[in-house]
This record gives sequence, C-alpha cells and structure tokens, in this order.
Amino acid sequence: MPGKVIAITGIDTGVGKTAATGLLARTLRERGRNVITQKPVETGGEGVSSDIFRHREIMGIDLCEADLDGTTCSYLFRYPASPHLSAAMEKQVIDVSVIDDATRRLQARYDIVLLEGAGGLLVPLNEALLFADFLQERSYPLILVTSSRLGSINHTLLSIEACRKRGLRLCGLIYNHAGGSDGVIASDTLEVLRSFLEKYGYSCPVVELPDMEMSGWKLMNMDLLKVFDES
Repeated sequence: MPGKVIAITGIDTGVGKTAATGLLARTLRERGRNVITQKPVETGGEGVSSDIFRHREIMGIDLCEADLDGTTCSYLFRYPASPHLSAAMEKQVIDVSVIDDATRRLQARYDIVLLEGAGGLLVPLNEALLFADFLQERSYPLILVTSSRLGSINHTLLSIEACRKRGLRLCGLIYNHAGGSDGVIASDTLEVLRSFLEKYGYSCPVVELPDMEMSGWKLMNMDLLKVFDES
C-alpha cells in the first residue's frame, strides 16, 4: 500500500513552513513512523535543496540517497521567484508528471510523505496550474502554516477560502509565533482564525508553534498527529 501524502503550505513565503515541515517529520519519526519530506519545487538555490537540507537537520538525520539524486526535490532553480518565472528564466517548464513520479517512488518506500509547497496556495507552478489546483487534482489533504504577524488574518482567510472553493481537506492549522507581532495582536489573530475556521466549516486542530522551534514543538496539540493515523 503506497504511503500517505500530506501537503504543507503557507499563507505566504517566509511564514515558517520549512521549519514546521521538518518538525512534523521529526515528531512522527520519534513516534516510530517511516516518514520523508518532499519539496517538489524550490527557487533561489542550486545543488541540493536548502529546504530539504533544513528538514534533515531538524529531523536529526543526514541527507539520504533520494535527496542527493533529486527525488525529494524535482525542480531546483537559481532565481528566487515564483516557480513558473524561475523555470522560464532557465528555459524550462515545470512538468507535474515529473513531480508525481517522484512522489510515487517516495510513497513506495515511506509510510508518510510530507510535501512542502513553494510560497502560498495560489502560486503558479506553470502557466496553466496553481499549487492549490495541483493539490485538488490529487486530493491531497493539507496543513496550512500561518503566523502571528500583522496581516496574517487577511492572508489566512483568503487561503482558507481558496481551500473551501476547491473542496480541499484542511486537516490542520499551524500558528507560528516566530518573528510575529506583539502579544495583543498575536492573541487576537489566533482567536479570529479559530472563529472563522468554524464558520467556514473546518473542525481541524489549531497548533501553536512557539518561538522556540525544537523545544516548543513538544508542546504541540497531539490532535494534529491523529491525521497521520487515519485511513
């Protein structure tokens, strides 16, 4: 039976989805799960994906063969921009069948594949396909990473509306406090997001990630991990 794929995406770039993905993988691994992370597209680098390297660093393991041969990162472009633009600047077009093939190979070896997107939900992978539509076509459930910084309410609710419009299964919201706003804004933002999740018909857990990364993750709501035990 192929491994389960769960996508990790953010409300924007730089909200901490790479750290969240690595910490989720570490937690699952410590609980005995056979887990791998995948970054289908990364921009602004070359050689081995820096996000994959960060995942392995957080997980406390070395890069594996699938990292070194490019399976865990099918496309790596030098120019730091949206995937479609970075690809065009290198005279390439992102072929999602290449990503799908890599995912299937990882599913054959691992029970869980955590697939971290590039940027937010509505980032174009190519001229014809947004990341959200990529997830919809494959029926991948997802975990959304948001933050406590000013502006996150707008970005998060727009992302949730994009999920609802496409019928995407939102199975968790990670609220990242790192680099966020003052306590008043952070507390209010969290309550607003909890309220609107319910109004939008989502009952997924909301997990706070303190500004401590490794030690803070131990305080996470274990309800999020139940997602990985469901059939």
